[in-house]
Amino acid sequence: MAHLPVLFEEVLLHLRPEPGDVIFDATAGGGGHAGEILKRIGPSGKLIAVDRDAEAMERIMAKFKELNSSLTCVNDDFRNIRDILGVRGISTIDGALFDLGVSSYHLDDGSRGFSFLKDGPLDMRFDTRGGISARDVVNTYSQDELRTIIKDFGEERHALLVARRICSARKAGAINTTGELAKIVDEAVGSKYRHQRLHLAARTFQALRIFVNDELAAVREGAAGAIDYLRPGARICVISFHSLEDRIVKNIFRDKKKEGHLDIVTKKPLGPGFDEIRNNPRSRSAKLRVAEKKI
Repeated sequence: MAHLPVLFEEVLLHLRPEPGDVIFDATAGGGGHAGEILKRIGPSGKLIAVDRDAEAMERIMAKFKELNSSLTCVNDDFRNIRDILGVRGISTIDGALFDLGVSSYHLDDGSRGFSFLKDGPLDMRFDTRGGISARDVVNTYSQDELRTIIKDFGEERHALLVARRICSARKAGAINTTGELAKIVDEAVGSKYRHQRLHLAARTFQALRIFVNDELAAVREGAAGAIDYLRPGARICVISFHSLEDRIVKNIFRDKKKEGHLDIVTKKPLGPGFDEIRNNPRSRSAKLRVAEKKI
């Protein structure tokens, strides 16, 4: 499946990129939003495109090679925004975009280990240069540790059943692939979910991905850092795909408003319309929150 930018029109409407602007794209991914932002900021502007995935950076550089004068690609974690901007001498930005979660490229490439629908090595790391993988977690963490991860990060009601089944299954040999793990989850909770649309393994896979990549802490640090760098009147747009991320963003915006630093533009998060969901079913859980730096 081709990469389709989520809430494309809504992001551009609220981010309001203009000629000469400096925009921070925290999760450049497939470059879906980046292309239009580059057009709007023009050769006098600058797009700082960040992604933890080196392959994503290579795709974006190749896709927009004719716009390199306006594009700066950074293979890093957006939580390091202060270092990313500081080393480049940037003291303020004119907008920030966070498109959180996993991209279509990750889901469609079975070799990256994100998808329960495509068999591949159980990895799930955005940055494959280091850190623990999902395979490490599944095969070495205790039952109690696995239950906590699956419950807290996947909001799986039957986390204990899944953790218990994983620990039982790995006694016969290491769990190495996404297909093996999806089958184990199905065996653990298949009888508990009869009429849900969500795949049985979705919550467990989400939990492992979030844990392996320390995503929630990164959102807290990255969003707070971006707000600090916004010029007065500039906006931060955050697209989240599950309640854990959305709650963090909602609370950050609320706290920054109380401190007198932000005005909240979207009183309630914006979601995709019928046509977008029909054309891109993966967009159905997306929520966009927007806030503006106080003048």
